[in-house]
Parts: sequence; C-alpha cells; structure tokens
Amino acid sequence: MTTTYIEVVDVAKRFTLRHNRSLKELAVAAIRGKNLSDTFLALDGVSFDVTEGESVALLGFNGSGKSTLLKCISGVLTPDTGTIRTRGRVAGLIEVGAGFHPDLTGRENVYLNGAILGMSKEQIDARFDEIVAFSEIERFIDTEVKFYSSGMFLRLAFAVAVHSDPEVFLVDEILAVGDEPFQRKCLDRIKQLKGEGRTLVIVSHDLDMVAGLCERGILLEHGEMVVDGVASEVVARMRS
Repeated sequence: MTTTYIEVVDVAKRFTLRHNRSLKELAVAAIRGKNLSDTFLALDGVSFDVTEGESVALLGFNGSGKSTLLKCISGVLTPDTGTIRTRGRVAGLIEVGAGFHPDLTGRENVYLNGAILGMSKEQIDARFDEIVAFSEIERFIDTEVKFYSSGMFLRLAFAVAVHSDPEVFLVDEILAVGDEPFQRKCLDRIKQLKGEGRTLVIVSHDLDMVAGLCERGILLEHGEMVVDGVASEVVARMRS
C-alpha cells in the first residue's frame, strides 16, 4: 500500500499588486475611498496527491503558478484557502540562499540550515565533511556567506539539502544557477535520490530533463491545473 507524502486540496493563493502612484492619484483615491491595489490569483483550486517514490514535474509557462505552488508545498508561502499536508522530512532548493544568514560563515550556515531541515547537531557533525566536499567550496567555508556568489550559495545549499536525508525533495529552476559541471553533479544526485525511492517534485523549463527524470507531469495554466498525466505526454502537449 503506497503512502501519500504530499496532499494538496483545493489550494488558492492571491497576491496584491501595488503600483507606483502620484500623490494626486493617492489623494483622490483616499477621498473617494478607492482601492488602487490590483490582485493576482496565482493558484486557483489546485488539488492532487503525490505518493511515496513518485517523481513529479510541475510544468507551465511563466506566470502559471508552478513556483508559487512549490513554495506553498515547502511552507515558504501559506495558501489563502485550501490545505497542504506533507509527510516526512521535506528539503529542497526553492530560492538561492533561502535559510542562510548573510553574517554567518558557510560553516555556521551548514549547521543553521541543517537544523532548519530537521537534522540534529550529531547528524550534521557526521555529514559535515561530505557536505563541504560536495559543495566544492572548502576554501571559503569559514567566510561569511554575504561574500558568496549566487553559485557558491547554490553549491552549499544543495549540498546541505541532499545530505539531510529527505523523504521529499523539492527543486525549483535554481539548477539554472552555477556552472555546467556542477549542474550535472546536482542532476546526478537527484537521480540517485530517485533511485533510492525518494519523492521528487521539480519545477523546470528544461523539458528534456523533465521528460527523462519524471514519470508524472502536472500542467498549470493561469493558476489552474489543466493536465495531470505521464510526464512525456504533458511535455509533448506543452511543445505543441
């Protein structure tokens, strides 16, 4: 019997768009009691389950809501309505440097980020050398991360996440950051996690990579889920 690791039920998320206005426009709006803010419905009634060991691609063109949905699953954002439940340790890469404190060193941030992901100090101690070796930034591990490039952020963040022994691994377009050899290294590690039976949810515009890595694809359009099926078939629909 398969276990549900992610449950998304009728999720909606709305953002308020604020525009630059002149003092005259603001004054007139205040007198008339008019709201000058626009709202944008990023997710609209999205529901699906992801079971243990599934690899799922969230697909869609820019503005479709896929990154917003991934952030809701990770807990970075909270849905306005609906519910999201996850099971087990959830880790991943949603934004470069998320969960890192700029005034702490790389070493200190490994412990901070590991703790955020649910690792004990003993677990981080045991895996610290592997994390640093994977990141390939040994020389800068005791440098404050505010001096890191975005690629260095990525290396260390990815290294911590994949060594946190997650049941669910979430990845956004973040793999587009960094040099090609490290991107391949990250992809190989994601494939390894898949081979170990971990649950994967991936957002990417690299359709070839998605078709080769994921069995299932969920296509979003304007915040609504329009297709949930075989990844290669969903990719073919996007291309058409």
